[in-house]
Amino acid sequence: MKLYCATTNPGKLREFRLAAQGHVEIEPVEELGRLPECVEDGATFEENAAKKALHYSAWAPGPLFADDSGLVVDALGGAPGVVSARFSGPGATDASNNALLLEKLRGIGNRTARFVCVIAVAEQGCLAGTFRGEVEGRILDQARGAQGFGYDPLFFFEPYGCTFGEVEGPRKFEVSHRGRALRAMLDYFDRAAFQSR
Repeated sequence: MKLYCATTNPGKLREFRLAAQGHVEIEPVEELGRLPECVEDGATFEENAAKKALHYSAWAPGPLFADDSGLVVDALGGAPGVVSARFSGPGATDASNNALLLEKLRGIGNRTARFVCVIAVAEQGCLAGTFRGEVEGRILDQARGAQGFGYDPLFFFEPYGCTFGEVEGPRKFEVSHRGRALRAMLDYFDRAAFQSR
């Protein structure tokens, strides 16, 4: 089976393909960057993921999934949340977002946080479902590790005793928010395929 993915983020695409090996083939939507952009103005990860999946499914020749994911920090009232990728404003980069996060957490003792990912699946403008994954951790005072992307070098995962920036892709995906959401989606397709036999 082939699933189309609405992302221009090479880090996300790499992680999705890694987790889907042996289940489905994941392909990006052709020339996604040239298509009319979907406005991500939802208040929740579910709303934004669904909006993207419905929007981009019009250009996919089969089922398409899109995700919305981000970091939720308890001491910041859930921020950066749905604006995680744009936390530091227009032209935001991983470095500028991480710097702003550390600035806002300076002097704060409670650094509990979670990564959240919601995947929505749609085909030709019809929403098939949404799938959520979360992973708990805490934010360190400084970045550690060069693996991953985004907030990974600041996100300390207690069971591994290191940040997501210090973990190789396959091991991270076993526990990550994105891995959990994708596995929930793959389970859905596996059940649908079994029931159609």
